[in-house]
Parts: sequence; C-alpha cells; structure tokens
Amino acid sequence: MADLTLPDHPTPPEGADDVWLHCIECSHTLPPFDDVVFTCPECDGLLEVRYAEYPTFDDFAGDERVWRYSAALPFEAGVSLPEGGTQLHEVPRLEADLGVRNLRVKHEGMNPTGSFKDRGMTVGVRVAQELDVDRLACASTGNTSAALAAYGARAGLETLVLLPEGKVAAGKIAQASLHGARILEVEGNFDDCLDRVQDLANRGEAYLLNSLNPYRLEGQKTIGLEILERFRNEEGRFPDRIVLPVGNAGNTAALYKCFRELVQSGALAPGDVPKLTGVQAEGAAPMVEAIREGNDETRRWEEVETIATAIRIGNPVNAPKALPGIRETGGTAVAVSDEEITEAQRDLAGEGIGVEPASAASVAGLRKLVASGEVSTGEDVVCLTTGHLLKDPDAAAAAGNAPEGVPNDTDDILRHLAGKSIGGSGLLGLLRRLL
Repeated sequence: MADLTLPDHPTPPEGADDVWLHCIECSHTLPPFDDVVFTCPECDGLLEVRYAEYPTFDDFAGDERVWRYSAALPFEAGVSLPEGGTQLHEVPRLEADLGVRNLRVKHEGMNPTGSFKDRGMTVGVRVAQELDVDRLACASTGNTSAALAAYGARAGLETLVLLPEGKVAAGKIAQASLHGARILEVEGNFDDCLDRVQDLANRGEAYLLNSLNPYRLEGQKTIGLEILERFRNEEGRFPDRIVLPVGNAGNTAALYKCFRELVQSGALAPGDVPKLTGVQAEGAAPMVEAIREGNDETRRWEEVETIATAIRIGNPVNAPKALPGIRETGGTAVAVSDEEITEAQRDLAGEGIGVEPASAASVAGLRKLVASGEVSTGEDVVCLTTGHLLKDPDAAAAAGNAPEGVPNDTDDILRHLAGKSIGGSGLLGLLRRLL
C-alpha cells in the first residue's frame, strides 16, 4: 500500500543532501543522481522525489514560467524553450451554462510544443544531462513524443519514441519527426509501447522519460503552483476543485504532490486543498473503475478505444500515487462518452479556446458531475486542458463547421449568407441577372 506521507523531519540517504528518491511502497531511499533508476531497486515500487525542506509561495520569484518555482525543483534551471506560464482563462458563457460559481480553464496547450508535457521534459532532460546519458526514449500517445523530441533536440541528445501503430494523431507524429526523433511504430497499444520502452531502459539502452520517471512529475507539479498563485491573486482564495483529464495519471499524481508539499511547508491549509477530480473516456477508464469500486489499484484494460487519443491508456502507471490524491482531497472520478467530449470541445472553442479531444474531457466531466449533483453549483472550479487543438487537426475539423462552397461572385455570396438559394455557379447567376 502506497505511503505518501511527508515526514516533518526527513532523513536523507547517505550521499544525498537536499534532494533524494523515496519509494512510496517500501520507503527505501536513494541518492538522486548516482545511478539510472526508474522504480525502486528493492521492491519495484514507484519512486518520488523528496526534499529536505519545502518552500512557501514567498520563495518563488521571477517570470511566471516553470523555473520560477526552482525552490520546489531539483535544479535552479533546466533545458528550457521556455515553458509554463499558461493562461487561466475566464469562460463566462460556459460558466453560466454549467452553473458553477466560478469557472476557469488552465490551457496547457499554449506550451512550446502544445501540451503540458513540456513542463516535465524541462526537468527530466536536465536530469538526463546530470546522469550523462546519450539516448532518451519514451512510449507515447503523441504529446510525450513531441515534447521529448523537442527538448532532446535542444539538449543535443538522441531521441527514440515508440508509438502504437496507427493510433497517434498526425500533428503529433509530425512534431516528433521534424525535431529529429527516431520513430518506431509498435504493433499494439500504448501500454505495449511502454512495456517495450521499459525493457530498453532496464537494459541500459535508453533513458526513460515517461511519467514513470519521478522527475517528470516534478515539472508537472508547477501546473498546480501556477493555478493556486493565479487564482488566489485574482479571486482572493484558492479554487475548491481542479478537474483534469486522466491518461497515465501523471498530472493527478503531480498536483497531489504539489498540494502535499505546500501543506507541509505551511503555505496551504489542509482545508484549502482543492478536490482533485479525474475524467476519463468511457472506452479507457480504469481509474474511474477503481474509484467507483473502492479498489486500491487499477485493473489493466487490454482493449481501449476513444476519440481522445492522448488518454487512450488502459494501465495508468501513476495510479498508486493518483488514487490516494483523488480520495484524500475529497475528489472523484467520472467517465464521459466520445460524444460528450466532442460537445465540450465545441463549447471551449466557442470561448476561443482550441483544444484536442482529450483536453475537453475535463469540461465534459464537470458538466456531467454538476448535472448529477456530485459537484455543487457554489464551487470555484478550474478545468485543466492539456493539449492544443492542432495536435489533432482531423478531430478538430470533424468537430467544427464544414466548409461551404460558394461561387466566385460577391452578390451570390451575400445571397448564400442570407440563406437564399444561389441556384448555380457565379456564371449562371450572372446570366440570370442579365436576363
């Protein structure tokens, strides 16, 4: 059973000073950069980055980017493009439609490669440099590969990405390709790709930068720091709830770690911790299943399918960290249909916020939870959207308005806009007017 308690007076392992790795299953500790490790060498449990001291909001300074929060990270700076500082949008029409007191949208699609994954890569690739590795690798549904390829290119490191054959949106493959990654399409789904890339990492053939890597989550926890700082500055209080899409559950785990550290430092009162609420697609919902059934672990779904390719994952590796995060904050989890996701994608676009389908799951889930009464209309809610609409241009085109063919004639175009029949080409229209 995972133990995520942060002790008041932690004892670092020999060879570590202010930062180390801690197993959440057996409490084994390791120095941070002596060896390449991804899971506990004693029990194979998930590792978490721990610190001798945890900062308060007063310890953060600089531009609103990831490295503003260096006091909460393993380094002062990393391989940067730069990343972070994404907007917390007001969405007045959507807020009124859903009926909650206050709704904001944190749009992570505005990061350099178009997704939140950049936050993890700026830290993870910096760690790779510290460990002096020469090849980076990941399994991906698309966004991780795009971010790793870009940050690997920036660092001058070889990058290998494993993708499920025929299951990744073209916009994401194009990014990885242009940034110079070597792309391997694997027969199978994302979870099969992750199995293979873990094998490569365990054989010493590559440095794994999926969210199984604990340093990835350190960068991603800055999403929570930005939300809390910005919301407090603008509203004078912290949000009641954060609703987010769930694939591998890395963001859920990272946000919960962010909150635990702030509570430990005294910067956040336990009663002010936002409720973490996860949303999955109905065709890929092992976390929702575990929450609804009260299970301590997820069941691996061998077959997963959804329009939301970024969360088409049946075996979320961060579930041992994320399930307690949802439960201990008083949150919940819900599954939504592809049709509900597309409707939410259109709703966000109506506010000028363009997202890929997986991102829209957060809004679709909130709508469903408000309708069922599980979320109160008196709550302040932040929905996290994780990727830009151009990540999946085919899905965006399918969800949007179809092009309308018109003649090359201004009068005919005006008739068309007025809803009147044009009755043929511009030439035929001209002949009718002349006659």
